[in-house]
Amino acid sequence: MDAIQNVLAVIVVLGLLITFHEFGHFWVARRCGVKVLRFSVGFGKPLWSRFDRQGTEYVIAAIPLGGYVKMLDEREGPVAPQELDRAFNRKSVWARIAIVAAGPIANLLLALVAYWALFVYGSTTVAPVIGDVATDSLAAQGGLRSGQEIVSIDGRETPSWNEVNLQLISKIGADGELQFTTRDPSGGATRTHDVSVHQWLVRQDPPQPMSSLGITPWRPEVPAILGQVLEDGPASRAGLEAGDRIVSVDGKPVGDWVAFVDVVRSHPGADLSLSVERDGAARSVSLTPESRKAEDGESIGYVGAASQTVEWPESYRREIRYGPVAAIGQALSKTGEMTWLTADSIRKMIVGWISPSNLSGPITIARIAGDSARSGVETFVGFLAYLSISLGVLNLLPIPVLDGGHLVYYLIELIRGKPVSETAQAMGLRVGVALVGCLMVMALYFDLMRL
Repeated sequence: MDAIQNVLAVIVVLGLLITFHEFGHFWVARRCGVKVLRFSVGFGKPLWSRFDRQGTEYVIAAIPLGGYVKMLDEREGPVAPQELDRAFNRKSVWARIAIVAAGPIANLLLALVAYWALFVYGSTTVAPVIGDVATDSLAAQGGLRSGQEIVSIDGRETPSWNEVNLQLISKIGADGELQFTTRDPSGGATRTHDVSVHQWLVRQDPPQPMSSLGITPWRPEVPAILGQVLEDGPASRAGLEAGDRIVSVDGKPVGDWVAFVDVVRSHPGADLSLSVERDGAARSVSLTPESRKAEDGESIGYVGAASQTVEWPESYRREIRYGPVAAIGQALSKTGEMTWLTADSIRKMIVGWISPSNLSGPITIARIAGDSARSGVETFVGFLAYLSISLGVLNLLPIPVLDGGHLVYYLIELIRGKPVSETAQAMGLRVGVALVGCLMVMALYFDLMRL
């Protein structure tokens, strides 16, 4: 069932992103007087098609991993004399730049609208309050203490742990001081802490900012009671049910849910003897966790169960909501921040600060899309916005075959006063196809390694 949901989620996500991207090219092309021959979402055999009154064919194809807008162009076939003024190659270089840039811009606009909707709709998050600080860790040396709320990092507000992680990830490769602003549990005045870092998170695979700092987020104590048991999972096959309290594992008492998870994760494939309390009666259960690969490649145990939902104290909750006008500024800021983070992450991957294993292909996208869809509308829309930004930024890379490669050709044409030769463009196309192909193979390889 999860696999079907993942596939449906990724079809919806990619279909929407591709449609917006290609519509950007299509809309600007028509405004520039270019005849559009085909607007296709997907590649391969057409599953559905129709023509409009202007002769444009709209297609939904079988392979939903891309799309294209085919325009009238003398380089791709003969053009009737009466339609030469509607050919793409006959338009000014500025018109061609506008048409090519419109696709990535459409993706950024989609992200902007998505973030605006999220800020208007509002969300409730939990404050980034520090739980424990490891002795002699970077955080301890900087004076961070248990119970403090992280208000900002280097001047950027951090109302949630997600924002804390984003700010720390954006500092990969930093040398010097990270400035944390915190608020004590009693509230009132804030204080600043300078945390010294050297080549922060460089080549850490995957980056783990919290553990690198020596910080454990504060969480309310969660009892070792099952809140959900997935069908056909190890816990379900062992006979465990929602509401069961895990009393002990192999004779050792289990204090809370975290302790139970630690035991499960550290015993993949091992037979565990559980003492369980159900409806006031004790019973014994034999449980064998499945072995799964973690992000760092380590084998961990998995049983397909989740804890009961625990309410966070009201003082730890933060409501994030803006009016329609104020949300515009917030959405612009968020879109700009995520665009810069995506572009900067690509740069750091090229120079070797971030491992290429962080590349994600269709399998990982499908899994995350499915998980975000199951987590609710807010998470799904947030993932959609981030993926839209990623698609826009990637298409602006100066690689022939991508939009960014075509923009480079047109900028050269502006400088030289004449187009790049057909021979050079053909050679660039071969190089671009090879580079993009290598990236796709690498992303798929790392996808498979995560399974």
